[in-house]
Amino acid sequence: MGTTQEDSQLKIEQACQAGQEFAKLYYDTIDKKRHLLAKLYQDGAEAGWNGNGLKGKDAIIKFYEDLPISEHKLETLDSQPLADVVSSGQLTIIVKTFGTVKFPNNPLKSFHQSFILTSQNNVWKIISDTFRFLEKSDV
Repeated sequence: MGTTQEDSQLKIEQACQAGQEFAKLYYDTIDKKRHLLAKLYQDGAEAGWNGNGLKGKDAIIKFYEDLPISEHKLETLDSQPLADVVSSGQLTIIVKTFGTVKFPNNPLKSFHQSFILTSQNNVWKIISDTFRFLEKSDV
């Protein structure tokens, strides 16, 4: 039987791999196959997109389908497992991304996005999604 440290290291490695695979799938889907986006969200998911609060998979999908076509490019990605005490023992990870997005007739914008994913029948589902453009600070 593995030690707690070995178990923790294994969870971190699994979270990193899952985060990378998820990000590739997510951004490919949102840029090229938005009609499949619903498969990535849990029914009761919540999202925030630049201050627009969305509750439930249907509301999230409708919002994203109404956005113009996009082209995302990731610069960085970080993925970590959430502690069992936070996730009630359910296999759950947080994925944070940073990159740029281009919408037609708009300048290239930097963004950051955070996802909380949980495993349902060995398939990762988004339970929380927060997207923000990065704006220049006057400070």
